[in-house]
Amino acid sequence: MPLPKPPAKRAAILSNADFESQAAPKPGRRTPPSRSIAEPAAPAVMDLFDGGTAATPVIARPAAAAPAKPARPVAPQRVPRTPRGSGPANLFVLDTNVLMHDPTSLFRFEEHDIYLPMITLEELDGHKKGMTEVARNARQVSRDLDALAAAMPQRDAAGMSEGLPLNATGHREAGGKLFFQTNLVNVHLPAGLPQGKADNQILGVVQALREQHPGRPVVLVSKDINMRIKARALGLPAEDYFNDKTLDDGDLLYTGVLPLPADFWERHGKTMESWQQGGFTYYRISGPLVPALLVNQFVYLEAPGAAPLYAKVHEITGKTAVLRTLREYTHAKNAVWGVTARNREQNFALNLLMDPECDFITLTGTAGTGKTLMTLAAGLSQVMDERRYTEIIVTRVTVPVGEDIGFLPGTEEEKMGPWMGALDDNLEVLSRSDGGAGEWGRAATNDLVRAKIKIKSLNFMRGRTFLNKFVIIDEAQNLTPKQMKTLITRAGPGTKIVCLGNLAQIDTPYLTEGSSGLTYAVDRFKGWPHSGHVTLARGERSRLADFASEVL
Repeated sequence: MPLPKPPAKRAAILSNADFESQAAPKPGRRTPPSRSIAEPAAPAVMDLFDGGTAATPVIARPAAAAPAKPARPVAPQRVPRTPRGSGPANLFVLDTNVLMHDPTSLFRFEEHDIYLPMITLEELDGHKKGMTEVARNARQVSRDLDALAAAMPQRDAAGMSEGLPLNATGHREAGGKLFFQTNLVNVHLPAGLPQGKADNQILGVVQALREQHPGRPVVLVSKDINMRIKARALGLPAEDYFNDKTLDDGDLLYTGVLPLPADFWERHGKTMESWQQGGFTYYRISGPLVPALLVNQFVYLEAPGAAPLYAKVHEITGKTAVLRTLREYTHAKNAVWGVTARNREQNFALNLLMDPECDFITLTGTAGTGKTLMTLAAGLSQVMDERRYTEIIVTRVTVPVGEDIGFLPGTEEEKMGPWMGALDDNLEVLSRSDGGAGEWGRAATNDLVRAKIKIKSLNFMRGRTFLNKFVIIDEAQNLTPKQMKTLITRAGPGTKIVCLGNLAQIDTPYLTEGSSGLTYAVDRFKGWPHSGHVTLARGERSRLADFASEVL
């Protein structure tokens, strides 16, 4: 193919008006240009020198008339945010335990103001040393307070008394101000309250603020129940800190199981599609039930005189959902390391534990529902038989139920040994399931299983990465949301994490069912295609344990 001919004459140079008209933003719709609006552009003369002839100037040709510049769209004005309440903003006096429990609590009160008594800063200074979670939170609060004070325009007592804007460090959700106690408060509390105690000094500050601001609500916020009781006894308003709670009521927690209505087939069977693939039956449904479904949620339909349906939501696309039947782990031929499911929820849990597509699983339930036994059996089956994971890592929070027995000698695994009594009990049950191996065979199997299980402490998890591991976090209800995030982010490629816990047995101070890290993880991970959750309802440990969990 021949090349095109070279140009015969030199190209003309664009004028300023032509260049600006091409670079101007074009409107969305084409409108015919109006002659009355268009104004002729002034002739622009540019002295450009050619490279060949330095003395001959090249003059740009003036444009006859430039098209009118389209008007730039006017940016919408931001509507100022109005406070929720019709009256003045509240003034919240924070107790020290609120700041040590949640270091970001300073920025969680929206448009309301915060007041910090001087005794609160003194207590923060006393708790800042150490490697505990409380000490880390105290140091974080001190850094936030220092950043707010550094962003203050007037670095004197007058600027401090006017309040520090809480959004000065980038927290836009905080629209209020932070006030410090700069003057000595002389308040006459009842004679029965010691004046030197820190809690009583905070109560005195609250009472003085109510007298100074009679038309403004002044509320004490504390995680200490006795502190709130004393405040209410003195006629002072007091509240708990609710922003750390994922749910207000534990009964609203996602269970992972949804019973189907009795008329499910009548309402969803007309447009349903079904097919079989890989030993499972799939149903594509569309109807009023689809918006209430979540991925990896289990559904069941048990009607008298009809075959029961047990399925899992495989995928959701628009207004349709695909249900997939389950593997029946209640049958002995599908036993997992000799363990079979004894009820419906245990069958659901084993389907999640044995699914390679589920990377994060949470199991909750009362004592004796089989959480640890099923998880350990699923882990051993996938480590020893299927070789899907290299080893099992077990960890838990070392929070004692009663008095602490002190320091424990030995290595990390030896120190964690007394906390892993549940692991030893379940391993004993799993080793007894093989009845034909004999005493020597069971001992050899037990040694082999022990070699594949590593016991780790939570204190050394920072910075680690687990590759192809089956991680079991036992007693996860005692974890804070921050600790839960630290553990889950340790997972590397090919790692599965299983969190077990009973929300009715929380031993960590200031943690409740609504603020536990396990509740936080269940609520945040629901609906993710690679996670699942099941709440186990029936206990299978013994009739004594079942009756005790009901009546005690």
